[in-house]
This record gives sequence, C-alpha cells and structure tokens, in this order.
Amino acid sequence: MGNEGISTANIFDTMRDPGTRRDPHPLYHQLRSEQPIAHVDEFDEYILTRWADCEAVLRDPKWSSSPEHRPVDRAGGPSISDDMDQVGMKTLLFLDPPDHTRLRRLVSKAFTPRRIEQLREHVTEILDDLLSDVKPGEPFDVISTFAYPLPLIVICELMGVPLEDRHQFEGWSADATRLLDGDIDEETFNRGIVAAMYFLNYFNGLFEQRRAEPKDDLVSGLLAVEEAGDVLTEEELRSIVLLVFLAGHETTVNLIGNGLFALMQHRDQWDRLCADPDGLKESAVEELLRFDGPVHVTGRAAVEDVQLAGQTFAKQSQVVVLLAAGNRDPDRFPDPDRLDIGREDNQHLTFSHGIHYCLGAALARLEGQVVFSTLAKRFPLMQLAVPAEDVEYRDHFVLRGLKALPVTV
Repeated sequence: MGNEGISTANIFDTMRDPGTRRDPHPLYHQLRSEQPIAHVDEFDEYILTRWADCEAVLRDPKWSSSPEHRPVDRAGGPSISDDMDQVGMKTLLFLDPPDHTRLRRLVSKAFTPRRIEQLREHVTEILDDLLSDVKPGEPFDVISTFAYPLPLIVICELMGVPLEDRHQFEGWSADATRLLDGDIDEETFNRGIVAAMYFLNYFNGLFEQRRAEPKDDLVSGLLAVEEAGDVLTEEELRSIVLLVFLAGHETTVNLIGNGLFALMQHRDQWDRLCADPDGLKESAVEELLRFDGPVHVTGRAAVEDVQLAGQTFAKQSQVVVLLAAGNRDPDRFPDPDRLDIGREDNQHLTFSHGIHYCLGAALARLEGQVVFSTLAKRFPLMQLAVPAEDVEYRDHFVLRGLKALPVTV
C-alpha cells in the first residue's frame, strides 16, 4: 500500500464534506485505484473500496461487528455500542453468534419474503391515499408527502402501534439513527440518546398492553415467542423492537428519496420505467439500491489473524466497509457509474451479506417496487421542482438520504 496520490490523513473529514457527500464516487474511485486497502493512521483503521474485499469481510465470520473485538473506538471516543448501552440495549447489529443466531431466528419469521409479499396490495392502498392530495403543477416534497410516512405507517402496523400514536414517532428515528455514526458532536449525540429513550419508553408501555391483551402483531409475537425453551429478555426485546423500527423505516425513506432523485436526473431511465413499470420494477429497485443506496458504510473487526486480498490483518484490526464504493466497483459492475434499471447480475452490497444480511430487505424491496411502479404509471411527467444542485443530503454518515426532494407532476 503506497502513500502516493490521495492522502488518508483526513479521509473521514473529506468523506463528511458536503461536496463529497453529494457525490462521493470520484473519491472512492481514486481510493480504489491508488489504495484499495487504505490505512488511516489516526484511527488505525483500513478502508475497503473493492467489491470483492467488502463482500469477503461481510461474509466471513472471522470479521465481527461486535465492539468487543475492537481495542478502542475512533480516537478513543465512545463506541456506538457504548451509546446504545446508555439506553439499556444491545442491537443485533453488534452481536455475534450464538446470541445473534438465536435472536435473529426469533424475529425473522415476521419478515419472510412470503409474508411480506402479502402486504403488497395494502402498501399500494396506503401510497394511493398519501398521493391523493397531489395536484398537477403544484410542487410537493417527496420525502414528507410519501417517502417518510409510507414506511412509517407500514412498520407501525406490523408492530402494532395504534394509529393515534404514530405522530409521536416523527423525528425520533432520524435523531436515533445518528448514533450509528459514532463520531458525532455532543448535541447530536444527546438528541439521539433522547430519541432512543422516547422509543423505548413508548414500547415499554406497548409491551404491557400486549401482555394484557395480545393481538396479531410483531410485538405480541415477540412477547409470546418460546422456541426450544428460549425466551427474550427485556433488554433483548427492547433492542429488537428499536432495531426493527429504525431499520424498517429509515432505509426505505432513503431508498425512495435517493432512487427517485437518481431517476429524475436520468430521464432516459425514468422514461424507460414509465414505458414498462411492472416489468422493470424489480430490476429498477435493485439498480437504485446499487447506484445510490440507503446504507453507505459499515464496520468490522478481526476476531483472529485473518487473510484478505493477500494481506494479513492482525486480530482486532478494524475495517471500514464502504458499501457504496463496492457497489460502483468496475471489476464487478460494468460501467458502474451508469444508471441502468434493467441491469442484470446485480449483486449489490447495500443490504450487506452474511449473517448480518438485512432482516427488512424484503419489506424495503416491496415498498420500493410499489412506489416506483405507481409513480411511473400515475406521474410520467414528474420532474424536479428545483435545480438538482439545490437538493441536499442529510448529515448522516452511515445512512445516506435526502433532506427534501421537491418535484412537480
């Protein structure tokens, strides 16, 4: 690994720069070309930008997501798991087998592709209702009109949150997911902790309601689960509910916003989708997940000495897996910077690989397919209501999404 060309001394600051956030791929292509396994001395971490390296780490159990295998967090600051511990929870994101295996098995039954597919008609009805007030010629914000409320309504229904309570969740998920970024300022950190505590306080009350009066929802199912003598502890129950809510909501908001923004800037692909919305909806969603996915980066630590790309990584070595960079690797995706909604063999990394493959992937895919096919049928003349350069990305580092997306139809 040479030191010529791009400097990694302040690479994380560069990645957080608003200009880089808007289009990080020139930086990622340069990194991949000059230092595909780039070492950042300040944090003693490696940045991975090649698809093959990223995929190998995600798939190999010798690379752990548990902070227990990391000597320190960045610059010795509080780790993400420390942040979660402050609200009394450990999420599946940071667990290894056997705990991860046990908890994932208990919750995965609610998110099987077959069960999720049964929601397609209902999701379509929710979207139609959200679009009922859209008027031709009048600009509206995609995020607040349907990208945010649609997945919120769906996940609330799945979990059993009553309709009259859903307004309480506005803003909580956006603040709480900033804890995933780790290196955040004190104000952002405090907002995230407060939001997570609001979540947990609410669900503690819902747990008591469902214990007294079970219903056909995910919370009731988790409370009642017992498999081979297994039960969920209170901490595990809270952790699963919070993770499912955040993952089932925030990622879909970003998939819809990022994807529609990409289509509005690539009119040939939008017109192509409008010409065959039902035939292209599945491949279009996969390509939008690859092209500008809702999850940008993840991390792992070596549980033992491990080989990767001919290099030995010592135990406790930390790697930053740049999912977005892997998704634009020309060795894996021909012409990777071209949006092609009919792209075949599209094994993107957006939902991760291996044991931490996203539990809510089937739900996010279904919601995305419903949204993009419906919009293509109803609003083929949709266009941006502001110049593309005025559309801004949120400040998140791990998740990637828009603040707003004004359009007209």
